[in-house]
Amino acid sequence: MAQLDWSQCPAVESVPGRVSGAWVFKGTRMPVQTVFANLEAGMSPEEITREFDVTLDQIRAVLHFASQSLDKEAALAS
Repeated sequence: MAQLDWSQCPAVESVPGRVSGAWVFKGTRMPVQTVFANLEAGMSPEEITREFDVTLDQIRAVLHFASQSLDKEAALAS
């Protein structure tokens, strides 16, 4: 996955000392990367919300941000 500037995504935060400073969903210890790993493994967003402490709106916000960022990156590369 491309390196995204997660500091521009309002749904996440990086707090030194929390989960080693990884990007997590605001107010949680749930790393953003966990969503992508579980989607890749075949889980649906709804299944992820049942397994982890995140909402469907949070997952949608992260997926939207990633999609928009990758679209911009692709446009700059062409």
